[in-house]
Amino acid sequence: MKKCLIWVLLVVVMTSCGVSKTERQAQKAFKGDWILTDIKLPSALVDVALLGDADSKCFENSQWHFVPNNNTGRYELFNCDAGQRAFHWAVQEDSGMGSFYFTLKPEVEGQKARKVTSGYRLRLLSLDESQMLWEQTVDYQGRPFTIQMHFSKN
Repeated sequence: MKKCLIWVLLVVVMTSCGVSKTERQAQKAFKGDWILTDIKLPSALVDVALLGDADSKCFENSQWHFVPNNNTGRYELFNCDAGQRAFHWAVQEDSGMGSFYFTLKPEVEGQKARKVTSGYRLRLLSLDESQMLWEQTVDYQGRPFTIQMHFSKN
């Protein structure tokens, strides 16, 4: 009886700590290759470093690959600062708000993802089989503004 009770409690704890069904569906939709086709800034005169990596212009037509079963991925820049960057990612539902967020943590050599404390949180505005739209609020000269990043499935 005692062992049965322990197993029931263990199952309850494990299922309560997992991601929701909607989050799992969103993670599956991420699977595969994407191209960052458009970056909308509030002004053509403004350029910011995206993801602490490179200017937004460097990210135009960058290629992204997402693996949902282990939440890893990579993106490759071609325009400047060329090369691949590895990252860990997750989709999270904002409880009670009905909105979703995408978090991205750069892979740090020699460290497990859970030990990396720096990363980026972007709002997931839309996601389907062929299109994805992220939004991020950043500071520029002490003022916040919003950047939108539009992806197409490759």
